[in-house]
Amino acid sequence: MAAENYPDDVRYHREHDWARIDGDEATFGITWFAQDALGELVHFEPPEQAATVTRDQAYAEVESVKAVSDVVAPLSGEILEINQTLVDAPETVNADPYGDGWIVRVRLSDPGEADALMDAQAYTRYLAEQA
Repeated sequence: MAAENYPDDVRYHREHDWARIDGDEATFGITWFAQDALGELVHFEPPEQAATVTRDQAYAEVESVKAVSDVVAPLSGEILEINQTLVDAPETVNADPYGDGWIVRVRLSDPGEADALMDAQAYTRYLAEQA
């Protein structure tokens, strides 16, 4: 299991998802907080390749020993790539949520949506307020 961390190079959504933005593309995943709350992931239900995702809407599903949870899109766009490693080894998210545990890569339909996401400092404050 990864140590608690919230990297500065990603933006955070209130549903505990992250986006690493690179121009008009972004990589999505779930935060350390989310994977810790879920516990060990045992199943990943990926979205369809080239599917459209909408900010604040579910686009995939993860199942842990504790619960089944939707994965919420932090931004809108078209799925370019799915991390197929997670289909066979969903626990990769627990080991490396911001690296090898990424979920999808997306071409953003509205890069300006990123302005509504939190930076690492704002996200850690948000977590403290939720506790």
